[in-house]
Amino acid sequence: MKLGVNVGYVAGPDVAERVETAVYAESLGYTSAWAAEAYGSDVPTLLSWIGARTTTLELGTAILQIPGRTPAMTAMTAATLDRLSEGRVRLGLGVSGPQVSEGWHGVKFDKPLARTREYVEIVRTILAREEPLNYAGEHFTLPLPDGPGKPLKIMLHPYRTDIPIYLAAVGPKNLELAGEIADGWLAIFFNPEQAAVSTDHLRAGREKAGKTMEGFDIVPTVPVVIGDDLEECAQMVRAYTALYVGGMGSRKQNFYNALARRMGFEDAAQKIQDLFLDKKQGEAAAAVPFELVDQTALIGPKERIAERLHAYAEAGVTTLAVSTFGSTHDERAHVLRTVADAFETTGLGE
Repeated sequence: MKLGVNVGYVAGPDVAERVETAVYAESLGYTSAWAAEAYGSDVPTLLSWIGARTTTLELGTAILQIPGRTPAMTAMTAATLDRLSEGRVRLGLGVSGPQVSEGWHGVKFDKPLARTREYVEIVRTILAREEPLNYAGEHFTLPLPDGPGKPLKIMLHPYRTDIPIYLAAVGPKNLELAGEIADGWLAIFFNPEQAAVSTDHLRAGREKAGKTMEGFDIVPTVPVVIGDDLEECAQMVRAYTALYVGGMGSRKQNFYNALARRMGFEDAAQKIQDLFLDKKQGEAAAAVPFELVDQTALIGPKERIAERLHAYAEAGVTTLAVSTFGSTHDERAHVLRTVADAFETTGLGE
């Protein structure tokens, strides 16, 4: 198992501090930095700054939003960043959710599985650079018919023609798709004791493609809060959990809420969602059970963190992306340093 850092998405003025966090992570032996986007900072710009300040850190997009870019634009961005970083890009993709897709990008959130499959096929075709792009699918047709467009080949020669592609997946069908067509999985709210809730579907997808789990990168983003008071540590993660379980979607369609239910928190998931959608965010956060936080985050002193790291490794995690719940660079650096020290005592990286 390797350690990564997820610098998240940035809505405030601390973009430069997130870069410093990634640079510091590299000095501690972290192997990858991952950046996210919602409707604030974008991923490629942030990763380009991180890439310019580092030499070994792999640069992971977690995620590039599929509705926000054409497949060709994603391939161009990945190829450019990979060439500038000399082969350090990990291309994470995801469909986002109905609210962002339709409310922010103006793209209908329909048939996300079929759209993702076609999207990945086009990106791989472009990066392979074997022939001009021709694609006829349900969602994408390139070039457009009966017009001036012609098949084109990416002008840039990619540093790698096989940049690893990851999918962010939560639901069973999307997990199976990730196993079938991707090189890795970007996970959230990953419970190592209940890993089979998700990994069984990944394995089914791998088998469908005639592959095994060997070499498939499982990358959960894991919130980390260091401290001796477990309840106080959990309190710092509750609002984050409530946002996803309660607010990332509608009452009818919320992938994270459904995941919490599959993990055995049916009543809590319902209550959190009801409160959040009724604009009672504080009460929704308070309704998040300690057990849900404890099972999907790393909280407590260094010794407890080290013990829990074994559970992630045994569950098949190959890259654990630390999400530092700190508001300043110094606080984030403390978390990264503590996790690195705990990781070293486990011997898991040897």
